[in-house]
Amino acid sequence: MGDAIGQMLASAVGIAISPLPLIAVILMLATPKGRANGTAFTAGWVSSLAVLVTVVVLAGSGADAATGDGEPATWTGWLKLALGALFLLMGVKQIRDRPREGHDAEPPGWMKAIDSFTPGKSAGLAAALAVANPKNLVLAVGGAVSIASSTASAGGKTVAAVLMVAIASLCTVLPLGVYLVGGAKSTKVLGDWKAWMPPTMRRL
Repeated sequence: MGDAIGQMLASAVGIAISPLPLIAVILMLATPKGRANGTAFTAGWVSSLAVLVTVVVLAGSGADAATGDGEPATWTGWLKLALGALFLLMGVKQIRDRPREGHDAEPPGWMKAIDSFTPGKSAGLAAALAVANPKNLVLAVGGAVSIASSTASAGGKTVAAVLMVAIASLCTVLPLGVYLVGGAKSTKVLGDWKAWMPPTMRRL
């Protein structure tokens, strides 16, 4: 189990520090529908990641079992190599597409319309950011493949998968937790976080 957890940890942390879902949930919590939309967003994020990780781990583990020799399936190694190459290409594209000096990056369209979001739209946005965003998709699939190709037992892989989803969801769970249990103080805390966001958004 330690092998599975160790291999997926970097991917889980990489997803957890993604700025867009953190920005999205904080902006939602600052709207009149903050409780409903923030909860829906977090639920959509967690469930989307859980489904993706579960599917990849089950598929990889099934292929591993089919080999009959206890070794990871060959396709998992090739997939990791392809994901690494894709990550490199995304990095190059991000560098090439960054704003010129003196120009700010244009925020995504959903940020301008977030005040009008419903819980359904909030959950849909979370799913898009979790599994349709190329960076998070690569990290999620890579982490899940690492779990599937590890030498851990089925129980160990299950624990590793649950931990991966839990760690990767901290970017949405923590702000929601502050909002729900923080009472009056949560308004100030979330306000401070919101004030911190503009320079962060300019670096996206």
